[in-house]
Amino acid sequence: MERPYVLHMFTPGSQMSPFDINMAADAGWQVITPYCGVALAGIRGLTQDTVFSRSPKGLARTGIFIGGRDALLAADMLDAAKQALVGPFTVSLMADPSGAYTTAAAMVACVEAGLKQQGHADGYAGRRVVVLGGTGPVGRIAGVLAAQAGASVALSSRNGIDVADEAAQATARRFGVRLEGVSGGDRAAVRASIAEADVILACAAAGVQVVSAEDLAVAGSLRVAADVNAVPPAGIAGVDVMARNAPIPGSAALGIGALAIGNVKYQTQQQLMRRMHEAGSPQVLGFAEAFETARAHLAVSVAAAG
Repeated sequence: MERPYVLHMFTPGSQMSPFDINMAADAGWQVITPYCGVALAGIRGLTQDTVFSRSPKGLARTGIFIGGRDALLAADMLDAAKQALVGPFTVSLMADPSGAYTTAAAMVACVEAGLKQQGHADGYAGRRVVVLGGTGPVGRIAGVLAAQAGASVALSSRNGIDVADEAAQATARRFGVRLEGVSGGDRAAVRASIAEADVILACAAAGVQVVSAEDLAVAGSLRVAADVNAVPPAGIAGVDVMARNAPIPGSAALGIGALAIGNVKYQTQQQLMRRMHEAGSPQVLGFAEAFETARAHLAVSVAAAG
């Protein structure tokens, strides 16, 4: 009898995301077991309980998924799980806290495609990127990915410069990139931060408009603006949730909306979960792999449309 495909889902929170459980089931995992309230210190023991209960052949049908809401903690947990593996007892590992890794990957990949559509073949290289709502999990990882792609990146917080600086420094230190903090505490601060931005990534809370039409008027260098808020009002004025490189009224920039990003996010997460399920060899999947997958998905979509 063939052993079932078993996915162990670890989260430091009080519950595992139903979204992630559904995604795992749709990717073909047969036994899906959530573990809640998992601390970083508990990852090693849980991982080794997972691997030592099956033969190496059975472990090809075994995976670990790490959730939660903290982008940095999830990265630490992924590293701890990887370090706990003892060859040949290895399993596939994936982290995507609150969907932040796949959402950020989709957002940054969509904007990169928008920049290239405008003739910027080098994508993010040398571009100024401002992440509004930059202290949350999606904002932090989007900032890291843009920085790794060659951009100068600022994380903005509506709670002011001190909060933004702390988040930027902690995130930069954890992932080995350069980030700065900027204040988004009031309209004047937001306008000052985006005045010379080539790219705006709006990662603020749902239902909150962080950039008005009047704010956009000061962003004379803006090329692409992306918004993950699907709840009215739009996070960036003039960017429809369905927009995919659509002109923003009153601006020379292109807009990318939440549902356009969400479709790429969905495809990216599904492909990564299927990759764990089908690869036949151990996979370690974090936001870097999510970004590669989102880029590849967009490339296929563009080729099919063209």
